[in-house]
Amino acid sequence: MTSYGTIPTSSSQSGPSTHLEYLSRAKERIKEGLGTRRPWKLMFSLHSINLPGNFPDAVTRIKTNLAYFRMNYAIIVLIILFLSLLWHPISLIVFVVMMAAWLFLYFLRDEPLVVFNRTIDDRVVLIVLSILTIVFLFLTHATWNIVGSLLIGAAVVLVHAVFRRTDDLFLDEEAAGLTSGVSSAPLASSS
Repeated sequence: MTSYGTIPTSSSQSGPSTHLEYLSRAKERIKEGLGTRRPWKLMFSLHSINLPGNFPDAVTRIKTNLAYFRMNYAIIVLIILFLSLLWHPISLIVFVVMMAAWLFLYFLRDEPLVVFNRTIDDRVVLIVLSILTIVFLFLTHATWNIVGSLLIGAAVVLVHAVFRRTDDLFLDEEAAGLTSGVSSAPLASSS
């Protein structure tokens, strides 16, 4: 029996259509993955910038903002690192390869990462990818560029985390547990 005149289904095709489906799914995952970051307008709201009252208040702000804007801060540091490597092509290639790893292992995952039947926390993935990125880039002999860009990135994140008020932020239960051990209530005012 021949299949002449029948319309093939997507499962029987291995041509351009399946590649388009893969790209379409990847595009959706990119949108969803980057959609989990906090809105940039909320992060840089001018009404939420002021000096902390004292040192403990500054520490509380840092902890809360690091938990709340974790994805945004990672993007900022990676952009600063990328810009510093523009004049080191080998380092830039290594960085692009590591960015692919970041995209698939941290930014675009739909489900928790499971290794040897153990669920790996997002913070562990963030730390391991950060360390691997730094180690691989150090192996390319662009040490001072990397150190300088990481210090600048850390300074930018720290300055934002200190000056960004936290009274208008609402953390989900998991993120709230990371900073204060309470449920998803508005955080205490830190003017």
